[in-house]
Amino acid sequence: MPDGELTASIGRARQAVAVLASPPLRAAVVSGGTLDQRTAASVAAFDWLGDDGPDSTVLGRTTKDLQRLQGPAALLEFGRIERMPVPEDQRHPVSVRIIGIVGDRLGRARPVSERELNAAIAMFCADVAIVRRVAVDLGVLERTDDGAAYRFTR
Repeated sequence: MPDGELTASIGRARQAVAVLASPPLRAAVVSGGTLDQRTAASVAAFDWLGDDGPDSTVLGRTTKDLQRLQGPAALLEFGRIERMPVPEDQRHPVSVRIIGIVGDRLGRARPVSERELNAAIAMFCADVAIVRRVAVDLGVLERTDDGAAYRFTR
């Protein structure tokens, strides 16, 4: 799925959630209630909403896109991370998630060599060293006593 289609599906999902969360929006979309001019202009831009109400085909496609995004194959459909976020509060969760997936795939019971770990991380992120370093700093990975391998701690 191209990034533009993914962005559109996520945007539609956000719009649908906004409609569900707002009684005036919900009333306008479901039963043709009135909206102020600004909100009406926003609603008119919803590509999933036609004159007859919500377009089930477009919303169905959006649902499928979001389900694919949540599945394990999503990593194969979307490019790997070329630049890690700079702020720690963004970089740390991404690094921990990558190491979690790598641990699930390699198995957590045995130590893995740095070479094997780097190859697995590289499937998800270009900056292997930073992901590995963050994971060690946060205690998600630890080096073996001889420094030749890593163990998953979680």
